[in-house]
Formats: sequence, C-alpha cells, structure tokens
Amino acid sequence: MGRGKIAIRRIENQTTRQVTFSKRRAGLLKKTHELSVLCDAQIGLIIFSSTGKLCQYCSEGLRMEQIIERYQKMTGTCIPDHDSREQLYGELAMLRKESRRLHSNMRRYTDEDMSSIPFEELDAVEQELERAANKVRHRKNELLHQQLENLRRKERMLEEENSNMYRWARIQEHRAALGYQQAAIEAKPVEHQQVLDQFPFCGEPSSVLQLSNITHQIDQYHLQLAQPSLQGSSV
Repeated sequence: MGRGKIAIRRIENQTTRQVTFSKRRAGLLKKTHELSVLCDAQIGLIIFSSTGKLCQYCSEGLRMEQIIERYQKMTGTCIPDHDSREQLYGELAMLRKESRRLHSNMRRYTDEDMSSIPFEELDAVEQELERAANKVRHRKNELLHQQLENLRRKERMLEEENSNMYRWARIQEHRAALGYQQAAIEAKPVEHQQVLDQFPFCGEPSSVLQLSNITHQIDQYHLQLAQPSLQGSSV
C-alpha cells in the first residue's frame, strides 16, 4: 500500500509540528543545494521557524546580500537606507529613564536612602505598604482557615473510623459469645451420655445378664462403715 496523503494544514500538536519542520527543512535545503549545483542556479533561501530561528542557504560563491540586491534590481524594489542611530539613542534614553524610575520605586520598599523622597511620596508609600500588609493578612487568614477546616474534616473521619472499628469489635465479641453458648449447648448431651455410660444401672435392664452386671457394679460402690479406733481411748 502507498503512503497516505497528508492534509496540508497547520499541525496543531507542537511536538509533531517541530519534528515535521526539522525533517522538511532538511529536505528542502538538500533539494535547494542539488538544484543549485546541478543546474548552476543562483539561489538564496531564507527560513524563519515559528520560534523565530533563522535558517538560510546561499549558492556557493555568493553572499545573501548579493542575492537580495539582484532581487531588488530585478523587481524594482529597494529597502530604504536611513541612519537608525538616532532612533536607537532615543530608545536607549527611554529605557534608562524607565530603569531609574523603577530603581527609585524599589528604594522606597527596601529602605535605601529615603532622605530624598518628599513627604507626599512617603505618605503614598505608607498607604501602599498598609494595603499590601492587609492583603498579606487576609491571605494568611484564608490559609489558616483552610488548614483548620482540613484538620476538622480529618478529625471527623478519624472519629467515624474509630466508631466503625468499635462496632465491628462489638459484633465480633457478640458472635464469639454466641458461638461459645452454642458449643456449650451441643456439649451437654455428650456429657450426659458419658455419665450414663459410667452408670449403666440407670434405666431398666433389658435382660437378666445386664441385671447381674448392674448388681455387681452396685456392690463396688457399697460404703464400708468405719470401725471406731480404740487405740486412743483409755479403759
């Protein structure tokens, strides 16, 4: 089966888009070099990635500026040449001014040489610090309240778990007691039967032979009267 056709639209997945860009950029540079060498063409290729990274190719023996100048001559367009140093100086002065302003504002909060700050600005700084402190206290109270609620919830869970374990233990004790009583009830007929086996004379004899055996066993249990001892008595 042949390779499936890929829809020509922007790839949404960033990782897949980057991998596709790297592969196709390498292929494009390779084809550009082959075209320049095989056909003796003067080619200038400029590529900017989505992240702003520059990648370029220029035919051997030429520079990109020469290719651009030739393009401008052929198309009749030109890039205006003007001295941008004044604009750069203006931007630099503005950045320096902004940096000094930010540094001055930072000194207000770090207690560094506040002697040059006027009273009105000190009042504003005090109000800002009070608002910041109030925000910090409010956030701190929120966090403490959340921690307290979590501890209470955990305490309720532990109490419920303890109660469930206590009920389970009581149920197990009750089952054990019922089993002990049941075992005792079942053991009583066995003990009674053992007593009857020891005393077979209980009940009615079924034959003359059994009656003679009963009489013999009864004789074994006759009590003998104790004779009084005369050794310790005096005449």
